[in-house]
Amino acid sequence: MAKKITKRMQKLLEKVDCKKIYDITTASATVKSLASAKFDETVEIALSLGVDPRHADQMIRGAVVLPNGTGKNVRVAVFAKGVKADEAKAAGADVVGDEDLAEQIKGGEINFDMVIATPDMMALVGKVGRILGPKGLMPNPKTGTVTMEVSKAVSNAKSGQVNYRVDKKGIIHAPVGKVSFDAKKLEENIIALVRNINKQKPATAKGKYIKNATLSLTMSPSLKLDAQELIDMK
Repeated sequence: MAKKITKRMQKLLEKVDCKKIYDITTASATVKSLASAKFDETVEIALSLGVDPRHADQMIRGAVVLPNGTGKNVRVAVFAKGVKADEAKAAGADVVGDEDLAEQIKGGEINFDMVIATPDMMALVGKVGRILGPKGLMPNPKTGTVTMEVSKAVSNAKSGQVNYRVDKKGIIHAPVGKVSFDAKKLEENIIALVRNINKQKPATAKGKYIKNATLSLTMSPSLKLDAQELIDMK
């Protein structure tokens, strides 16, 4: 049985041309007109890539600090000891620890959005990997979250770093701001993210790298983006 479309969604669909391919500038302005929730909805982009994630060299993963941030207050946890722990605290990390932090996680107390760790802490972090992994919180060198530059990593996280990873279907979902953002700021964030993803294109990928792309809000229909425009963002 087909899912019934609510009156709210019906009104939003009337604002969207399902057959139209939107350029980034037009999409950034149009998506703002689709706000309908009582909260500041997240603007999300979805990119269908021409890669096969089953091959390690085509597992696209990375991070980028959006020029205008994400609009979200990110809570950061850091696994570090000694001087590096002090650096993390000074940089504004919300939770800093080692064995105690691991025990906190094992106990189900996960009140943070990103985890950073110094390389020497990864053996300890690995013990709680089964908990952090499924939540997308496992530190990784490719996203700059396993590093000795703790202060920089915390600063990036607080400034609007977005970590992205292609899923099993070859799709990347990522936030690019809030609907309250100025359209120009949304556009700048989208360009920064797409340029970063384009740099990750593997030499072994066949055919078109970005096959399809959409832009939407947390609770809105999606706008089809011009994939070629995105591919040309270098």
